Amino acid sequence: MPENYDVPPDDDPHRGSDRPGPAEKESGSGDTTGTDREATSPESAGERTTRISAGRLAAEQSGQADQSGRTGQTGTAEADHAESAQAPPTGSTTAESQHGQLAGELTEQGTRPISQSGAQSEGTERIDGTGTTAASGASGEQPPESDAERTATIPPVPGTEPAAATEQTYASPTDFIGIIGGSSQQQTARFPEHDTERTDTIPRVQPQEQPTWSFADGVGGFSADPPEGPKPRPQNRSRLVRAGIGAGIAVGALALLYLGDLFFSSGSVPRGTTVADVQIGGMSKTAAERKLKNQLEAGLHEPIRLTTGETQASLSPDDAGLRMDWGETVERAGSQPLNPITRITSLFTEREITPASSADRAQVRQALEQVKPQLDRAPAEGTIRFEGATPVPVDPVTGRTVDLSSATDVVLSKWAINGPVRIPYSEQPVTTTKEGVQKALREVAQPAVSGPVTVRGEGHDAAISPETIAASLRFEPDGDGGLRAGVDVPAVVGGVEPQLRDTIKPGQDAQIVLEGGKPVVRPSVEGRGVDWNKSFEKLLDIYKKRDGRSVQAIYQQQPPPFTTEQANGLGIREVISEFETGGFEPASGANIRRVAEQVNGAVIKPGETFSLNGHTGPRGVPQGYVESGIIEDGRPAKAVGGGISQFATTLYNASYFAGVKDVEHKEHSYYISRYPPGREATVFQNPDGSSVIDVKFKNTLNSGVMITTQWTPSSIKIQFWGTKQYDVTSQTGPRTDEKPPHEKVVPPGQPCSTSKGTGGFTVTDTRTLRDVKTGKVTTEKPSKTVYNPQPIIHCGPPPPKP
Repeated sequence: MPENYDVPPDDDPHRGSDRPGPAEKESGSGDTTGTDREATSPESAGERTTRISAGRLAAEQSGQADQSGRTGQTGTAEADHAESAQAPPTGSTTAESQHGQLAGELTEQGTRPISQSGAQSEGTERIDGTGTTAASGASGEQPPESDAERTATIPPVPGTEPAAATEQTYASPTDFIGIIGGSSQQQTARFPEHDTERTDTIPRVQPQEQPTWSFADGVGGFSADPPEGPKPRPQNRSRLVRAGIGAGIAVGALALLYLGDLFFSSGSVPRGTTVADVQIGGMSKTAAERKLKNQLEAGLHEPIRLTTGETQASLSPDDAGLRMDWGETVERAGSQPLNPITRITSLFTEREITPASSADRAQVRQALEQVKPQLDRAPAEGTIRFEGATPVPVDPVTGRTVDLSSATDVVLSKWAINGPVRIPYSEQPVTTTKEGVQKALREVAQPAVSGPVTVRGEGHDAAISPETIAASLRFEPDGDGGLRAGVDVPAVVGGVEPQLRDTIKPGQDAQIVLEGGKPVVRPSVEGRGVDWNKSFEKLLDIYKKRDGRSVQAIYQQQPPPFTTEQANGLGIREVISEFETGGFEPASGANIRRVAEQVNGAVIKPGETFSLNGHTGPRGVPQGYVESGIIEDGRPAKAVGGGISQFATTLYNASYFAGVKDVEHKEHSYYISRYPPGREATVFQNPDGSSVIDVKFKNTLNSGVMITTQWTPSSIKIQFWGTKQYDVTSQTGPRTDEKPPHEKVVPPGQPCSTSKGTGGFTVTDTRTLRDVKTGKVTTEKPSKTVYNPQPIIHCGPPPPKP
């Protein structure tokens, strides 16, 4: 589409210049057609006039062909072309000469206004700069028009008013805009005007790629070939040359800087290099080693802080054998890079080098094993605990496990850095969630302790207090992120049973007692009590309520655990074994008497196992025991419950000859002469009553076993009652590997009891059993006992040598 024609003449950058126009292209034949229509030489004012006249003529022919009388005019397009071709080039004439020539033509031929009719004629005609007439239309070719007609098509320039002109209505160059936009205007001016003025108003059309020019509102149009692009101006070429020279100088300068940098930085540590936050970039390798030693060496013996999450531990570099290899550390940095881009970026970036350690990997791993328990964390499921009767939620905690292999790698590479070393670990998940814990708190725990629960008994009631409720509630993961609640019935019974004791009649076990030297069964008594499990079957549902909190105690007849029938069926009617020891001091005798009282009457059913420590429980002052002599670290000492070992030896031998199975026993470390060698035992407990050394045996007989004890101030006798099944004999082997005692001095001020000591030796014992019914003999594998020599104890300095 053509540009706006209504522009001032000075907007054309090539007007009045001898420089070729951007749209000029040379034709090889002298005739311009297709894309080579324009002449190679600058066009004259006449040529411009002719081109515009041709356009206007096409519009005139389409609207006023019959009225103008063009068919009677003379002259051809070839003549017009010849006339215009004689005009001098635009570059060799001035605008004034062009104006004069055109003014003369107008004077001779006269001018006529161009119709502003918007109607398009059936045929249009275009006259190009070569003089060739292109005609189109329904009626075929139109006859050529005269110069006068062509000239008449040029509109006057607004504002140019010759003295002899008369006012007329004509189409101005701006009409082209109006027509294109779909409207037209009429302007009033005077005639005639100069050709130069008309010509100067014609704007130069900027070249476009294959444009098609057309006018709107039905007015005929014409198309023109795209002009060539502008050729570079001389000053543009000179600018390019200067830019190229400047670029070359810049490249050369950069190359010189690069070569200079290569020369001066050769052999140094690459720029931007740091080791444990110490800058060594750009330094020589020797200077870099020296700087690292000065700034890091002093802190390399401080404990290393290790962290896994919020858990911390410390590791001694010296214990782990960690040392720094400064030379290898600097070598790891390498040399200055040759890549110029890398060199430039090194001015603005940092590169951390891992310190090179000199250490034994196995030693580092061993040191980490020592602190691993401090870094690990066991997973903990969420739950609800109680502080008195107040429920407290406990959120779940995932576990952490340190991988020693990965931890060793991290310590070797990062132990010299400032700050803690983060040790890698793997998490151990839990099944509960914080939300699940909160739900159990709201729905179970808080309502449960909101008040007491009433237990309705026979005769009077009891109450389960909030404290008892809290003690009885149990929570465990339900597998879906929450908690499953449960009730510990014995805990509830412990709080309620004393309140309902008057409504309960306990049963009584059958007893086997000696009367007249023979075992007699005393009958059991049936009781009546509460079936606690059945009574508290729905107790958890009651806990979840805030009102209607009561349960009914369900009573039933309760037979005793050991009935008369069971006692008679045990076959306890005769002594099947017995053993007796003596020679103990009074304090030990007091303890032996107390333990004998506890064991007397114990019944062991077939298949049951008896434990001395388990049967008596803790043996301390509250239980009636006193301090007596013991052997500790090979020398005599004192402790509460001393002397029980003699009872244990007596019990072991009674079980030995009864033919029951030995489960556990341990001989003394030193031989005691009042006991049979290889056939004795000792016992020991922790202060809380937990067993350390025990005497245990299992009743493998067909009958039950009842233990009876007979104590005197100087002896203890133990008998096993039942139905005799075996005759038992013992064979003690000879003493071997005998060792004499050695002397030991107890420093003054320490507890001490003198001792003559005894020698050590090794001995074996073999038990043989003969079935009294079948006569079958069974010889067991010999047991071996090693006694250490008991030292000769001196209190204070040793006696002088003779």
